[in-house]
Amino acid sequence: MTRSKLLLILVIVVIVGTFLGFDGHKLLTLDNLQANQDALAQWIDQNLLMAVAGYAAIYVVVTALSLPGATIMTLAGGAFFGNLYGLLAVSVASTLGASLAFLVARFLMRDTLRARYRETIAKMDRGVEKDGAFYLATLRLVPVFPFFLINLAMGLTAMKLRTYALVSWVAMLPGTFVFVNAGTQLGQIQSTGDIVSADLLLSFALLGLFPLVAKFVVGFVRRRRVYTGWKKPESFDYNLLVIGGGSAGLVSAYIAAAVKAKVALIEKNKLGGDCLNTGCIPSKALIRSAKAADTMRHANRYGLESVPVKGSFRTIMNRVRSVIAKVEPHDSPERYQKLGVDCIFGEASFVSPWELEIKHNDGRTEHLTARSIVVATGGKPAMPPIPGLEDMQPLDSDNLWELEEQPERLLVLGGGPIGSELAHAFVRLGSQVIQVERDEHLLAKEDRDVSDVVRKQFEADGIELRLNHAATKFRMEDGQKVVYCDHKGEQVRIPFDQVLVAVGRAANTAGLHLNRIGVEPLPNGTVPVDDDMSMRYPNVFACGDVAGPYQFTHAASHQAWYAAVNGLFGQFRRFNVDYRVMPWVTFTSPEVARVGLSEIEAKEQGVAYEVTRYGLDDLDRAIADSDNYGFIKVLTPPGKDKILGAVVVGAHAAEILAEFTLAMKHGLGMNKILGTIHPYPTWNESAKFAAGEWKRAHAPEGILKLLEKMHGWRRGKRPGR
Repeated sequence: MTRSKLLLILVIVVIVGTFLGFDGHKLLTLDNLQANQDALAQWIDQNLLMAVAGYAAIYVVVTALSLPGATIMTLAGGAFFGNLYGLLAVSVASTLGASLAFLVARFLMRDTLRARYRETIAKMDRGVEKDGAFYLATLRLVPVFPFFLINLAMGLTAMKLRTYALVSWVAMLPGTFVFVNAGTQLGQIQSTGDIVSADLLLSFALLGLFPLVAKFVVGFVRRRRVYTGWKKPESFDYNLLVIGGGSAGLVSAYIAAAVKAKVALIEKNKLGGDCLNTGCIPSKALIRSAKAADTMRHANRYGLESVPVKGSFRTIMNRVRSVIAKVEPHDSPERYQKLGVDCIFGEASFVSPWELEIKHNDGRTEHLTARSIVVATGGKPAMPPIPGLEDMQPLDSDNLWELEEQPERLLVLGGGPIGSELAHAFVRLGSQVIQVERDEHLLAKEDRDVSDVVRKQFEADGIELRLNHAATKFRMEDGQKVVYCDHKGEQVRIPFDQVLVAVGRAANTAGLHLNRIGVEPLPNGTVPVDDDMSMRYPNVFACGDVAGPYQFTHAASHQAWYAAVNGLFGQFRRFNVDYRVMPWVTFTSPEVARVGLSEIEAKEQGVAYEVTRYGLDDLDRAIADSDNYGFIKVLTPPGKDKILGAVVVGAHAAEILAEFTLAMKHGLGMNKILGTIHPYPTWNESAKFAAGEWKRAHAPEGILKLLEKMHGWRRGKRPGR
């Protein structure tokens, strides 16, 4: 604690001690005020300015330090200064005192609580930023709530002082007037209960609903205001129009059809989007072929004879396409049409918040209307503006699957999940792979100990890693493709045959004509969405890669539920998207699977944590499979078993992570995992063993020593024997 905080606490203790020591709490009573009313009134008449200043100063101190007596002080304001001046003096002094209490609580406690409960405080701040003024007004209007608690609680939030002071001053006026007016009739008051009757409390409670009603009205007006200038159709062709047939669009349309809404799905290419056609499914099929090649090449690990891997790259790519074809019926137009979805193939653009222009692939054009519209147009590989790159006819995660010949020397630009997955697959299939990453680590979003395990495996498998290398230009030199990279100020020349660009993804917004409805994409290319996934208009939504912030298939499906449900039922109730437990996996070997906070993120956010580690080299099933490498790392609050985050690095990491994801989602801690029976020998036993490591680290040493003595005593062993 800083010296200034200690000094402030000392000052507060001295003032409170003095107040109590001189029986201030006994002076500020109704009986004492009534007994001395005449004498005080006579003195005040002779010293009015001094009396007002002294009264206001005492009132500020009493409210600032939450001392007992504010009610009596308010009555005194009416008794000695009348309704007008009493109301003015009390309202100003009470607001100043409340503001000081607010600042004292913020100064003394906010930083400490934010460091210890950062996530909770951040959640409070978001709520206060959005609706804090309304809720503060509601609390101030109802005298049942102790005002000193409101002062302290609001001081712990990020509410601005001027907002707090203004709302408090206005909202406290009705209650202040009641008490000041009662003070003008001080002689007739037997107790404070005579002032605040049950009927008056009920009136205040109803008055307290006013801010909430006002919030609803303001929200209603605000929602209506965005439609100014637009004419809403009298009837609609559909309940929901969905633009984009990827994961987000398919789930949105599926939900709408399931609840018997009339829904159309508009897609200009193939249903299934990136995940089916160019992303998750083909990449995992390629990775599986690469793993099979690696197993054959290292069959001696399993007591077999290792064999040189020979195969046709064309055959491998044909297998990838056959995998896509087998999964394709899950996302086929026929299936969705049977579910009740009208599948339309063409390009959609906005005409109004309720109307789309559809340019069909067969050349027709039509306009369709819907009560709600969902934009789920996905994303595309980002292409960095590096001189000469376009001339290299670069590969990306979209056009890669058109390859028929395997690159001999493949340059992979990017060390994130996509670049790392494909680099590892191609090196295992026999390509010479050079991976260039501007950061000093692969998988920059992961902890260093995590990325180091992946780096060592990549190097062991023959990937030429160029970390801390930033590509600056591409050129053709003597018929050879080369890239020049900046490496700590030095220029490095790297020749290659083909380049695969995997430096991120950009949202697909071209052709939507979002400008027609006043929507402008954010600097990162995604569209701006509110917590309910709406995009400027309460009936226009976005989900998936086009909305961010997570560009995962499972995140897109998660968002799609909120977009569809709010689009169909938002007039009755709206749901805000929940990102609290978002898992993801990088499918390298070893796999990297994570949910919740990493150590890097916990440090950046100031979250206190402990780390529990369990090495997969100790797991019987991992040893049996000759995959005994990697680890589990779990973050928990100091001394508690609540899971803040977990990462698994190793074979089957994605499956192991599911248990930690489930536990986090439903508030289950390490003790619950430890108490769950896991079949033997399985990979998921590792979750239980990690929980066991946590338990051992938190064993009650004092109790164990007592138990040791008790067991010795029961064996007949006495001290000194």
